[in-house]
Amino acid sequence: MRIGELAHRTGTTPKAIRLYESRGLLGSVARAGSYRHYGEADVARVLLIRQAQALGFRLSELDGLPHIDTAAGWERMAQLVAGRRAAVAQELARLAALDTQLAVLEAELHTCDTLAVPVTPQACAAPPALPVMPPEHKSAPFSAATTAGAARFASP
Repeated sequence: MRIGELAHRTGTTPKAIRLYESRGLLGSVARAGSYRHYGEADVARVLLIRQAQALGFRLSELDGLPHIDTAAGWERMAQLVAGRRAAVAQELARLAALDTQLAVLEAELHTCDTLAVPVTPQACAAPPALPVMPPEHKSAPFSAATTAGAARFASP
């Protein structure tokens, strides 16, 4: 098949396929005269490249991989996926800690709202302590800012 058909079957553009080829992601492509000729293996490779991109991998991360359809290529892809999954797990932990902090802030705001009188920030503070963030994700102390912010939202 020619490049236009490959592009159509894989939902990409001829320009993208030429880019994949120039980066060595498709291996050597057969030619019939001056035309590139692609096979079913190329369809599978382009779909795998597009799936990797949809999952957040950059082409630069895929550069230099052994051909994807070899044992070494599959092993390297598995390593890339495992690394990405570890990064996602770290991000999920960071987001869970952030969600906990937001829940504390929300509780403080509700406490201030139910008191319905001007109060000191300490009076609105929710009793539970904030969770400790991992050192790589620490920012400015949150409870002082949230209680000060809660006082601004208290009804006059």
